[in-house]
Amino acid sequence: MHSSPAPTFARPPIAAIVQQHAEESAMLRHVRSVLVRAPHVKLHQLRRLDDRIAAHLDGLAVAGDHGTACARAGLARGGAGEVFAAAVCALESQDDAALDKLASLAAAEPDAQRGLLSALGWVSAQQLQGTVRRMLAAPEPQRRAIGLGACRLHGVDPGLVLASALQDADAALRIQALRAAAELGRVDLLDAALALLGDAEPEVARHAAQAACLLGDRTTSLQWLEAAALREEIDDARSTLIVLQATRWERAVELVRTIARRSPEPQRRVIRACGWLGDVRLVPWLIELMPHDRFARIAGEAFSMITGADLAALDLERKPPQGLESGPTDDPEDDDVALDEDDSLPWPDAALVQRWWAAQAERWPAGMRSFVGAPATPAHCERVLREGYQRQRIAAALQRCLLQPGTPVFPVAAPAWRQQRRLA
Repeated sequence: MHSSPAPTFARPPIAAIVQQHAEESAMLRHVRSVLVRAPHVKLHQLRRLDDRIAAHLDGLAVAGDHGTACARAGLARGGAGEVFAAAVCALESQDDAALDKLASLAAAEPDAQRGLLSALGWVSAQQLQGTVRRMLAAPEPQRRAIGLGACRLHGVDPGLVLASALQDADAALRIQALRAAAELGRVDLLDAALALLGDAEPEVARHAAQAACLLGDRTTSLQWLEAAALREEIDDARSTLIVLQATRWERAVELVRTIARRSPEPQRRVIRACGWLGDVRLVPWLIELMPHDRFARIAGEAFSMITGADLAALDLERKPPQGLESGPTDDPEDDDVALDEDDSLPWPDAALVQRWWAAQAERWPAGMRSFVGAPATPAHCERVLREGYQRQRIAAALQRCLLQPGTPVFPVAAPAWRQQRRLA
């Protein structure tokens, strides 16, 4: 979207405005990293944010060298958003030297790597052809991993490079190769993924199990993922989601029961798992949790994941409790800076939800696996990808792939205009 050459100025651009473009590009990228996993954001809302980011990036491009200098000055802060803005400028101006410096920074700093990958995923595939080819041929495994990440983000098969990366000595490169193989639907690499289930690096083994399951395995990888789901010290949401969607219905029900029995009280991971399981027999229990402030919002989200009911749209909400503090506080002595993952979820009114459910329950016979209001089929998953909230869309992208191994995982974090084109 930002490939037109910068014009020649009769007078220099206004420094304060260009600085604002650089700062807003970085800041909005940080916001975007939260919203792509948010429970209250739909694709058209993500599009509005992406258009704002695009406008600020265009402002940097129009400012020419001054815009590039402002973006690079932000690198002193070293955040993912600052690297994102600087990298987009470098990619659009085809500044290979600047990209090399950013790639070196990404090899040393995880935040910088996330920012660089974001930029590679943001620009068009045409703008990356020579750049990614050089990355895939680089001697450094970190650069090859970034190149594979760019291919994955654009849904482009890198070919033979991918198979060789699965055998590389570098663990980070093996992980990126497993992610690419799974999300690109490379079923020919299923055996290679299964071979990495015994990898000495736990993170490699975890990504191998996820990849093998997405590529069609329903034995060894499921056993690995089930064992991971039962380990109480690990709360790996993606692995649990995949295993509950992929395994046989009866086995999935028993797995959730086992997780629940091992929990001394209703825990977030149990409630979340009930939503992913899609067992309508659990709906009454979820409604019972809704009056309890600690679990109300996540129980409401699980209820919606099963039934497809939009609590806000149906006016099934109650007011938030008085004095509620959500997310990081302004207290400098407070060490807890974690975001509230229930933030922006509606507060369900248990009585109203119960009344709605009593009128609707017969639509869902007992023992039926329901996903956002209907049986999980490829067509229904595509409907959720068009109309659902981001967390529902993440689940739909994985579910569609599990139903049809070899189907690429839909890129729910891609620029919204690119997603809209694919869905059209």
